[in-house]
Amino acid sequence: MSAEEAAPLVAVIIEDDPGVQSLLDEVFLAAGFRTVLAGSGSEGLDAIATHRPIITTLDINLPGIDGFEVARRIRQVSDTFIIMLSALAEESDVVLGLTSGADEYLVKPFRPRELRARIEALLRRTRATGTDAGPPAAAHAPVPTTIASFSPSAPPGSPIPPAPAADATVATWRGRVHRDLSLDLDTRLVLVAQRPVELTPTEFDLLAALLDAGRRVCSKSELARGLRGIPADAPDRVSEPDKRAIETHMANLRRKLGDSPTTPRYIETVRGVGYRLTSDDRPV
Repeated sequence: MSAEEAAPLVAVIIEDDPGVQSLLDEVFLAAGFRTVLAGSGSEGLDAIATHRPIITTLDINLPGIDGFEVARRIRQVSDTFIIMLSALAEESDVVLGLTSGADEYLVKPFRPRELRARIEALLRRTRATGTDAGPPAAAHAPVPTTIASFSPSAPPGSPIPPAPAADATVATWRGRVHRDLSLDLDTRLVLVAQRPVELTPTEFDLLAALLDAGRRVCSKSELARGLRGIPADAPDRVSEPDKRAIETHMANLRRKLGDSPTTPRYIETVRGVGYRLTSDDRPV
């Protein structure tokens, strides 16, 4: 029996509407998941702590704690992918949902096949990056002790130099560096000036993509396709809401990194095109 068969994929569904809950259950079961149903935010938080789901769906209008606050609390304990579902379709609601920690935001009523496509895209990211649904890596992974020896002037996106062999943990640390920002692809640890920064799975993947691209500009469409597991040069159309979601995720990422959009240290906006890393010799 394979590891996947022994440990089936788990999804937590936090939804108080029985009809929507049943629909979500059917979609996830058809995608090969074991589902855990919760009718309130507090029940959902308990389910996430117990079952460590890969994906969690989250309604906004819940009894007791609303979905925005539930998302914030989830992000304190889990890296589960959050798909926020709501009848609230205003751009401000979408921005608030993504800012609260959601990776996806779907407006009700949604088409089951659209949800299924989002689920499959998140699974591709899980397989590609090894993402799990445990506590945020930035808060729990060991901090390499020789980060200070890394040159902040290393080329953007360059691999981290090998550490002394005497420290096996540091010697096997794999990641990317830009100035005093470092990212570990294995533990999903992000450090700024040696201090851990907690990012959502989507924010981490966007930062990794920019570090890999270096000074090459990544368009919003390219970044959105990357999150869906679609090749960058594929003709797949990216919707305007998906592009706006990328803008919101990037704003959240910059805020957590302590980066300024007007005088960026790490990520700069190329107007009308997309984003790229700053030049190493750019004054800040």
